[in-house]
Amino acid sequence: MPTFKETPLSLALREGGPVAPTGQAGTVDLAGSSLRGADLRRTDLRKADLRGAYCHSADLRGVDLSGANIEGASFHMARVAGAYFPANVSADEIRLSLEIGTRIRCR
Repeated sequence: MPTFKETPLSLALREGGPVAPTGQAGTVDLAGSSLRGADLRRTDLRKADLRGAYCHSADLRGVDLSGANIEGASFHMARVAGAYFPANVSADEIRLSLEIGTRIRCR
């Protein structure tokens, strides 16, 4: 079982607080974080680093992930209606992650 980072940022997101970009050039570092059940609808994730993040049951409705790095992230049972995923991730890859929890592989 992998161990996920517990950072103040990931804890704040899981508790329902919106987060604006904080790092260089507007990036949000959530690599390896557990975002299980987090409400991410008001979070700016356009340039987020979500590599290896665990987003089980997260609410991503309407979130723009177009510039995010989601390599290795899992979106099992996440709510993604209206979410905008990176162009280098196929629809089948997203579907498998949503349905059975596979990790995202980018092209």
